[in-house]
Amino acid sequence: MSRILSSDPIVRSMSNHSIPVESNSVERTAAMSDAKNSDVRTTDGEAMDAYSKAVSGAVKAVGPSVINIEVRTPGWQGKGGSPRGEVRGGGSGFIISSDGFAVTNSHVVAGATDIRVTFADGMRRSARLIGQDPDTDLAVIRIDTVHSLTPAVLGASDALVVGQLAIAIGNPLGFAATVTAGVVSATARSMRASTGRMIDNVIQTDAALNPGNSGGPLVDSLGRVIGVNTAVIMGSQGICFAVPVNTVKWVAGHLIKDGHVKRSRLGIAGQNIPLPRKLVRFYELAHPTGVMIVGLDPEGPAAGSDLRQGDIIVEIHAATVAGLVADDVTGDESDPQVIPIASLDDLQRTLTHDRAGVDLTLAILRDEQKQSVIVRPVISGPA
Repeated sequence: MSRILSSDPIVRSMSNHSIPVESNSVERTAAMSDAKNSDVRTTDGEAMDAYSKAVSGAVKAVGPSVINIEVRTPGWQGKGGSPRGEVRGGGSGFIISSDGFAVTNSHVVAGATDIRVTFADGMRRSARLIGQDPDTDLAVIRIDTVHSLTPAVLGASDALVVGQLAIAIGNPLGFAATVTAGVVSATARSMRASTGRMIDNVIQTDAALNPGNSGGPLVDSLGRVIGVNTAVIMGSQGICFAVPVNTVKWVAGHLIKDGHVKRSRLGIAGQNIPLPRKLVRFYELAHPTGVMIVGLDPEGPAAGSDLRQGDIIVEIHAATVAGLVADDVTGDESDPQVIPIASLDDLQRTLTHDRAGVDLTLAILRDEQKQSVIVRPVISGPA
């Protein structure tokens, strides 16, 4: 092709005068292209490297605090039979104090007669249960050790942003010190505990979790704990949940101090029901549903008040909401002392330990009339 073009005097003349220009142009174009490709490669490489550094750095920071938990629980023979043998299980956890306190899931250690932990360096120690709160699926154990341990840094879950990096560390299916990474898929989810109560402000993540991850930490890019891995939806892909660390701090404090979490109760049985639209509009209620009382505990505080079976609880008027878990209750912004009650879950969230022994004013609907009834909740469970 070049020999044919060079035989043409016009082409040859143009070539003689234009080759240097074209050559420079081609060289500049090629250089620009190479530079652009180099920039793309460098940018991609830096992004990937930054991601890798974030994950590995977080793992390095929290890794020494993560433990593998092995438990033994009694086995059972037949329906209502006596204990027979033992069942072995386990999960994960993480250290929260240098003197051996660690957090895990309640369902990991429930009923355990023997608890053993293994550290990242292979050291094994025995542990004992300090307390558990099935309502939030959290438990605190204490490791028997003479050494000062490395506690994990607890972050904050109220400032999480959807899309930020989330890293899970645990022992899924017996594979120790396994790391999976994803993002915070959603915040402020709700999940029902084994007791029937709702766990609020649950973190949803797509970081892969499997049996054995339970109780392990979910951390941010700086290695700070933002949640405790607790559950997956069977049959789904990338839908996993963690109890927020703000709840963990509150519950762990009560468990270390008292061995249990104190809550209050009214002594009623209730059910969620829809409200007539005309009543919702007339009384300017925040929600179109309420809690109807279907039964009263003869020994409970509600039985000694003016509450009756058939009353519908729609609001709680409280002088204070201090002491509640962060974001547990959302009241009417126009009056922070008014807490709308749309469901049993709302009622349960409101009945925290600080309500016990304090007069509480319930707004109820009775015969389509809105009335106020005062009742004094009592501590539920151990005092």
